[in-house]
Amino acid sequence: MLGAMTDAIRPTVLIDLALQGGGSHGAFTWGVLDRLLDEPWLEIAGVSGTSAGAMNAVALADGLMAGGRSGAQAALRRFWQAVGRLGDSLTPPAWLSAWLGPWTPTNASATWSPYQSNPLNINPLRQVLLDTIDFARVRRCHKTRLYIAATEVATGELHLFNREQLTVDHALASACLPQLFQAVRIDGHSYWDGGYAGNPSLMPLITETPADDLLLVQINPSRRDSTPTRAADIQDRANEITFNASLLKELRSLAWIRRLMEEERTRGGCAVLSTGFERVARLRLHRIDATADLAPLGAASKLRSHSAFLRELHTLGRGAAERWLAAHAAGLGVHSTADWPPV
Repeated sequence: MLGAMTDAIRPTVLIDLALQGGGSHGAFTWGVLDRLLDEPWLEIAGVSGTSAGAMNAVALADGLMAGGRSGAQAALRRFWQAVGRLGDSLTPPAWLSAWLGPWTPTNASATWSPYQSNPLNINPLRQVLLDTIDFARVRRCHKTRLYIAATEVATGELHLFNREQLTVDHALASACLPQLFQAVRIDGHSYWDGGYAGNPSLMPLITETPADDLLLVQINPSRRDSTPTRAADIQDRANEITFNASLLKELRSLAWIRRLMEEERTRGGCAVLSTGFERVARLRLHRIDATADLAPLGAASKLRSHSAFLRELHTLGRGAAERWLAAHAAGLGVHSTADWPPV
């Protein structure tokens, strides 16, 4: 922790969490959350998650209701340990491709659709979720607000499921890669992985929670310094760019609103602006970027799900959160600690 004295005198800071998807690299986010939950002065007002980020989000909400901070840490550990046990039992863990992302589709998926190769639509992740997450308790959660992203197949638009709706199907919809699993049907609509439209979505956190501090946990590499030349590496990087595109677009839109409002203030203007615009103006942005830790592992590592590797990622995530807190905890509730993108 940051120290007993600091904990005793520091006022509570409300914070929103935006959790990216990224396959087994979601265990890095597990480590980040595990460390943040050690800090009693940090109160999580809302969580937006996509794919693996959605799994972390529902585990967090379930655990907070069951036992507060320690309950959330236990629920996250229980989920990822179950994923690891399943990964240890399967060689290779091809089933995991359905929610790890489209970075390394199997040869079969390039020839056969999941309606042909997996006609029974078997997804072992469903049982992992049912065994480790109490979705009825998630729906009752009043400790934090929760938003899970999926992409509606018919329109290609982002669809956000809130806490009161959530079932195992909603979590699986957020993580449904169409190359390997059939679309998840909910209320007559078909859904694919939320990463196509929002990875993760930020706006519900800005407009619907009381927090003015938003921490983005970004596990898709934001930058790779070398240009890929092999076919597989080219495809991997193209997919990483695709799955970061919606986030970058949303961040740039928010930065543009902030700049317009700052220009209005500089001119001494007194335009009547919506509450949403005022919330954007107050927003303080923070980021834990996993690029340095995860990019060297390569895109194929998103498919590695054995227990030892997930524990390694957890350790990397805790370490990243520890460094981030040491460098930026004083900025929470005061100012942004991450740069807004140029507009």
